[in-house]
Amino acid sequence: MAKATFGAGCFWGVEAAFRAIDGVTATAVGYIGGTTEDPSYEDVCRGDTGHAEVVQIDFDPARITYDQLLELFWDLHDPTTLNRQGPDVGTQYRSAVFTHGPDQEAAARTSTQSHATKLGQTIVTEITPAGPFHMAEEYHQRFFEKRRAAAAGR
Repeated sequence: MAKATFGAGCFWGVEAAFRAIDGVTATAVGYIGGTTEDPSYEDVCRGDTGHAEVVQIDFDPARITYDQLLELFWDLHDPTTLNRQGPDVGTQYRSAVFTHGPDQEAAARTSTQSHATKLGQTIVTEITPAGPFHMAEEYHQRFFEKRRAAAAGR
């Protein structure tokens, strides 16, 4: 098993997209890249902790490669807008790849350059080593799945 961590705006939709991919064995949404110890959703939303909303992914490299995960990451958001994805604005919604080792960093940099060439635009995606991951509150985990289940139970 291996880990990947991506920030691509609000983590709910990003998590749902990655959970649907064969070879992804687990996901968790949370916060990474900031300075506050044990941040809450409210802390991160204020925009002063430095954290990004992220999805941390466990995946089986024999079934899906990190490069394939990167391709989905690019497809899920606009990596040319700084600190914004759709209506969500703030540093917590930044485009970011938090790498787990030098191989992931090299792959992310190569993929970024390739994607920038394909788009013909500058990519503002942050690429940095993963630091401490702070899991988001339980109600954020698998958010869309919980909403569908609650709606079906009515």
